Amino acid sequence: MSVHNTVATVSHIPRIAVVIPKYGPVGGAERFACEVTERLARSGRYEFHVFANCWQATPGSPVVFHRVPIIKFPRSLRPWSFPWFAQRAIESGQFDLVHSHDRIFRADVFSVHCVPHAGWVESARRKRASLFDRSMIAIEKRMMRDNADAWFLPVSSLAVEAFHREYRELPGRWQVTHPGVDIALFASPDREACRREIRGRYGIRDTDLLIVFVGMNFEVKGLDMILAVLAKARMKANVRLLVIGRGDEQKYGALARSLGVADAVTFAGTQTVGIERYYRAADVFMMLSASDTFGMVVLEAMAAGLPVIISGNVGAKDLIVDGKNGVVLANVEDLEARATRLIEMLDTKHRSEIGMLAQQNAVAYDWDAVVKRIELVYKDILAGNLASKCCKKFEQN
Repeated sequence: MSVHNTVATVSHIPRIAVVIPKYGPVGGAERFACEVTERLARSGRYEFHVFANCWQATPGSPVVFHRVPIIKFPRSLRPWSFPWFAQRAIESGQFDLVHSHDRIFRADVFSVHCVPHAGWVESARRKRASLFDRSMIAIEKRMMRDNADAWFLPVSSLAVEAFHREYRELPGRWQVTHPGVDIALFASPDREACRREIRGRYGIRDTDLLIVFVGMNFEVKGLDMILAVLAKARMKANVRLLVIGRGDEQKYGALARSLGVADAVTFAGTQTVGIERYYRAADVFMMLSASDTFGMVVLEAMAAGLPVIISGNVGAKDLIVDGKNGVVLANVEDLEARATRLIEMLDTKHRSEIGMLAQQNAVAYDWDAVVKRIELVYKDILAGNLASKCCKKFEQN
């Protein structure tokens, strides 16, 4: 039997296993996995199976879901339980490719949404590693040790640099693959209508320079530093801050009062529907994270045509040329510099030019473009797997 005849007999639709603890539209890694999986599943070219502990399925989705248990107590077993149960479930099926969005033992593709856990504990949490943390670190080390032939798709160059510092020699093939954004969704709402609607709802004047902050962790995302900037900038102009997301409102409300800017800060809570209208109502987006592997909200703000001001610890800085299509603060501890860059945004023409360039840059990261890049990786792996199977069959014959 020839190799060509063997190839001709293999014509099934590739079966792909996607691994992630939580799957759905909320959260960075969760949304990345959902967008890529759903779009490729709807193409009909692949059969997708998602292995997750919990999920929010898209109506009419062709994806098949498999629940993976997690042992919650003792806490130190939680990191081990999900990859162990997921790996067992995947091995019982016949999958052509495994794409993981989390730390597991073996996969063909790893979307890397994190930095090394040991470094994160030290730099972001500034605490000693607990048994839970040590479990996470052990799994990560095993992932790095046992996947020499895998593709690793970190979401930013910041992530690559962090893994290089931690491990020096990296396994497999690494290719930065930034998250995507729905350009049509964030660019389409009428700006003036959104300004009237959202500003009117919260008593914000059209003449106020409105900063929007979006984040699910106020502490890590640097809300305290933004409040300090607001207090400094309020000495020179009418500036307001709209805080969207979930966090300790009581703590940060008290901080705003101590800084004398409580009347300039509005906590709007989590906005999962219509978030694009909040971006379009604002003048500037600001996020000064202590550690953020990418920050998909930065890309959303850019797609909405907003100038973004971020710290150098945000992975989305890959997309920004400082002073051209956004602002990257190299030293977030310098309050004077932070305030100065914000006050520059009072210039309507300057703000408009930066926002326009930001939106043009965001177009390259439309989800369809991101999906195409990931599908090229899939095709490379599937072609290699098929060639390997064909060679084995040829040798047997």
